[in-house]
Amino acid sequence: MSQNDNFYLNKEEPNRSCLLALRSIILNMDEHISEVKKYGMPCFCYKKKMFCYLWTDKKTLEPYILFVEGKHLNHPKLETGTRSRMKIFRINATKDIPTNTIKLLLNKALDLYKNGTIVI
Repeated sequence: MSQNDNFYLNKEEPNRSCLLALRSIILNMDEHISEVKKYGMPCFCYKKKMFCYLWTDKKTLEPYILFVEGKHLNHPKLETGTRSRMKIFRINATKDIPTNTIKLLLNKALDLYKNGTIVI
């Protein structure tokens, strides 16, 4: 088992299943996306450039996707909080995962790397 696998397996349900599903969605978006561990959390890179993270909110324990270049993304469900560069998308682990919205956001974020907005 890898360090990345341990992150997911150490989570309680329903977060474990939710995070594993999100991992699968992210990794299947593009062949150039890889998973590494940074700052104790799963980090997904596009051509070795940080792209997004998976984490859980400390207070609510809700899983979320953190978009590294979120400042370039606009969507009503994205939260900036106190961050200037990154935005998060919360997922309710007890409900159906909003797959279409997540794929839309991931594609918009990937486009930033593919079109040169974010230099690789």
